[in-house]
Amino acid sequence: MLARAMTVSFANLDDAIQYQELEQWVCAHPASTPFHRPAWISAAARGTGQQAMMLVCRHGGSIRGVLPLNLIHSPLFGRALVSSGFAVDGGILAEDAEAVEALAQACWNLAEANSAPTAELRGGMMPQKDWKLKSDAYLGFAKPLEADDEAQLLAVPKRHRAEIRKGLGNDLTIETGNSRRLLEIHYRLYAENVHRLGTPVFPKALFSRVMDAFGDDADILMVSKDGAPHTTVVSLYHRGACIPYWHGATWDARSLRANEAGYYRLMGHARERGCTVFDFGRSKVGTGPALWKKTWGWEGEPLTYATRAAPGMEPRDINPLSPQYQRKVALWKKLPLPLANRIGPFIARGLG
Repeated sequence: MLARAMTVSFANLDDAIQYQELEQWVCAHPASTPFHRPAWISAAARGTGQQAMMLVCRHGGSIRGVLPLNLIHSPLFGRALVSSGFAVDGGILAEDAEAVEALAQACWNLAEANSAPTAELRGGMMPQKDWKLKSDAYLGFAKPLEADDEAQLLAVPKRHRAEIRKGLGNDLTIETGNSRRLLEIHYRLYAENVHRLGTPVFPKALFSRVMDAFGDDADILMVSKDGAPHTTVVSLYHRGACIPYWHGATWDARSLRANEAGYYRLMGHARERGCTVFDFGRSKVGTGPALWKKTWGWEGEPLTYATRAAPGMEPRDINPLSPQYQRKVALWKKLPLPLANRIGPFIARGLG
């Protein structure tokens, strides 16, 4: 009897049966993240206009691996095939090395067919041939939650624990949910926050589509003072992990310690949901956000990304900390916020 060959093909994400099969396979895989889910790439596509594709490796009828992808096109930044678009993780999710290499090669063939000179794998299982691996740019911050609120507080180094206590003593109101009202408030605070950082804001539709696609696997925590919102966090929940992903804050959030109070209460909220891990997410090596996460007692682990570029070309660079963008970042900070919010989404939809 002839052995069945391994194949790589496109999934039809518009087919409800295939979509659900892939959702179930991804969510059952111990190495998966929310950004491997068809829900993520589909929501990113609907929210930004960038195409979603998923490669599926099979042996016979059994799935051996998947690669979620977004084809990103930007007049400013060019074209790239990204796993996963608008995410900090993704990449190849597979059962063995053979499937990894098959999916990696299929990804590059797809990039060439779509005139994309760059392909990016943000995490996942790394191919060993033809791809450039980089592990010194970003750190991931994840660790188990403590048994209860008091233990969680005591696990924070003393100096930062005092900051959390100050926030908890500021008579702040905490609200969680996934209502449209909370989403509107979050987008306003998120846009304000990224403007201070000098980067354009993503389209509002991206947030709305992600919240719709993830349903109960996503929510928003809001911290208010006397009825005025100061901190918001959109979190994703996946395989027992709470992943705070998008953060919004007013200028006054720092003095109120609203961020400290909010993230501490989010840890308790995650525990109540049955989570055992709190994933603070990605930060660039040597930056303030990375240092801030360390003050909570989280140690960063290097994240490995893989890129492949067409012969004679360099991979695209969309990192706002790159020297080539420093002048643009400084100028963006000076734009009036209403103007930045109007034109930002048209730029940011190409940064996925």
